[in-house]
Amino acid sequence: MRTVTGLFDDYAEARDAVRDLEAAGVPSDDISIVANNSGDWYSTDRSDAAEGAGTGAGLGAAGGGVVGLLTGLGLMAIPGVGPVVAAGWLASTAAGAAAGAVAGGAAGGIIGSLTDSGVDEDDAQVYAEGVRRGGTLVTARVDDSLVLKAEQILQQRNRVDLSGRRNAYTEEGWSRFDENAAPYTVDEIDRERARYRM
Repeated sequence: MRTVTGLFDDYAEARDAVRDLEAAGVPSDDISIVANNSGDWYSTDRSDAAEGAGTGAGLGAAGGGVVGLLTGLGLMAIPGVGPVVAAGWLASTAAGAAAGAVAGGAAGGIIGSLTDSGVDEDDAQVYAEGVRRGGTLVTARVDDSLVLKAEQILQQRNRVDLSGRRNAYTEEGWSRFDENAAPYTVDEIDRERARYRM
């Protein structure tokens, strides 16, 4: 198994990437999505059946339509990020870290889960900061035979160029995700998103 990850500025593109990954044969249990929800933007996407992050993973197909990971979006908070909607293995780890008061909290859980699954720690730091600034993170654990397809899906759905984003952050003096930092406000997120619109 390999981990493929994409940060998205546009939640709709991230949502479509999740659906494309599921359609390509990646099980819902192996996909995660974590989206900044500071403006309560995505609560309508959240399933009332979701009791927390990770519910709904692996629901499979029902009634002729695909019912996958996105039906299980749950609400949670991540220190330094604020409110998010999330589902999947990565979100479950973060929720468990927050509930158990593990050192480093939910953010440490996300960064730790990413690095434990093979994501470079410096990249994991950028991913966490990207969610803090209003982004959406999609992560999938895929069989070796699906790695290229999964990477293509994330690229076609306009994932962020990670090295470019890291450079943009470091030019502002950023070095690492800080879970003790204040979450971005809705206005700050709007300004951040405007920086990267084409």
